[in-house]
Amino acid sequence: MSCAGRILIYGGKGALGSSCVSLFKSKNYWVGSIDLMPNEQADANVVVKPSESWLNQEDEVLKGVESIIGGEKLDAVLCVAGGWAGGNAASKEFIKNADMMWKQSVWTSSIAAALAAKYLKEGGIITLPGAAPCVGGTAGMMGYGMAKAAVHQLVKSLASKGSGLPANSSAVAILPVTLDTPMNRKFMSEADFTTWTPLEFVAELFFKWTSDGSTRPENGSLVKLVTKEGNTALQNV
Repeated sequence: MSCAGRILIYGGKGALGSSCVSLFKSKNYWVGSIDLMPNEQADANVVVKPSESWLNQEDEVLKGVESIIGGEKLDAVLCVAGGWAGGNAASKEFIKNADMMWKQSVWTSSIAAALAAKYLKEGGIITLPGAAPCVGGTAGMMGYGMAKAAVHQLVKSLASKGSGLPANSSAVAILPVTLDTPMNRKFMSEADFTTWTPLEFVAELFFKWTSDGSTRPENGSLVKLVTKEGNTALQNV
């Protein structure tokens, strides 16, 4: 039986990435994963080594993707890679954490954009991981705020004329407040989980946008995910 489509998930072994791999596999999609560890559910994996050089990481990822995709085109490139670290300008860890955030969010999103330019079908979609708090000041997590703001800007640029993306493709960022991941529950055990966005909701959203272009938000949208009492609504920022 032929597959329903082909997608690539950058960060496919993380909590959200794994949820996306599972959902798309259940919908008969071919799924490729890029991460530090392989996702056993994926059809193919590109395992990336941590690198001190952005150029080296790009080269490693592009060669790995070429080896698993060949001449095929993709319906979607879904980047869900990232991380979190705190610290203000007075923190001893400020620059260290900012550097880590840049590597985890900006490197990955930029390389995902390069992959989309090369492998997306016309009318395909790339999604990047923004963050709702980072549309404003983030005094207690400056490195994180800077990195996510750069991702937001990248989405706007990808949606602009001359971005290098194929014709009629879409670039969108999701801006969650807090995702309901095992790690977040571990470190914020006293929080109100009814305000956290379920991973399954995000995966279903990506599937809808990938499989039906008419459901997508406007190209270049920053889509805030607002969850209250377990129900999630979308808001354009």
